[in-house]
Amino acid sequence: MRDVETKQRRGELVLILAIFLATLPLIIGFGLLMLSSFSTNMITNFDFSQFHLTLENWINVFQGKLAITGGVRVNMARIILNTLIVALGVSGLVTLISVMSGYALSRMDFKGRKILIVSLMLLHAFPGVALIVGVYLLYRISFSQEPSLVRLYSFIYVIFARAALEVPMSVWLMKGFFDTVPWEFEWSGIIDGASRITVWRKIMLPLIKPGILAVALFSFLAGWQDIIYVRTFLIDQTLATFIEANIEAEYTHMPMIAAAGTLYLLPTIIFFLTAQQLLLRGYSGGIKG
Repeated sequence: MRDVETKQRRGELVLILAIFLATLPLIIGFGLLMLSSFSTNMITNFDFSQFHLTLENWINVFQGKLAITGGVRVNMARIILNTLIVALGVSGLVTLISVMSGYALSRMDFKGRKILIVSLMLLHAFPGVALIVGVYLLYRISFSQEPSLVRLYSFIYVIFARAALEVPMSVWLMKGFFDTVPWEFEWSGIIDGASRITVWRKIMLPLIKPGILAVALFSFLAGWQDIIYVRTFLIDQTLATFIEANIEAEYTHMPMIAAAGTLYLLPTIIFFLTAQQLLLRGYSGGIKG
């Protein structure tokens, strides 16, 4: 018995060590990025003698300077707001579609159900960049080019296009979450006279909160980090295109890029540090389904 436990512990230690070694380059990279954001020079090759503490990079970022000597400024608050609009829009739309579609695929039997389930995974296999031409043509056909509405339409289309890429996997995961809920909970509500919608809203949804949070967070991060569709369709800047503009500027100050990059990565790090246990529970529940 002790030999079995010893082998299990050794296996766990080997797995932890392998995960640590795999993530070590990312940890080092982010650490150097964060240190460089507070320095007058970029820290490279672990030469910490280049580090000279300053807050000027962060001040320049929040003031919206595209280049230290270029003198170009943008509204940083507006850029962050644009990023939040896209991310929250994608998250809300994906979550709403997923909780309804996942329930239907899990609990209802209808013609073409199995084909639809298989199609979800096939759709998820297509990368977003491969669909960009077709999506652009659809955008030109679907939306009016009225100048007063172009800005609004660009936000709507980015949200819908990005959400469409996230929906297949999210629906598949939500179906798995609903599959883990015993039928007895649902039947008890129906026997008590509740409608199917009431059962879904008041009984089923509270039981799969970890799954809803997982889908909402993953889709939020997908919208927050997107650059391909934002760069193609959105008139206004987001943090992703702001950083891109900094890199392409004639006068580029790399420590300021590091500050903008750190700001861009913070939501991802905060979400996973604060909700990792809940996300793991939700993800494992979706896979089991």
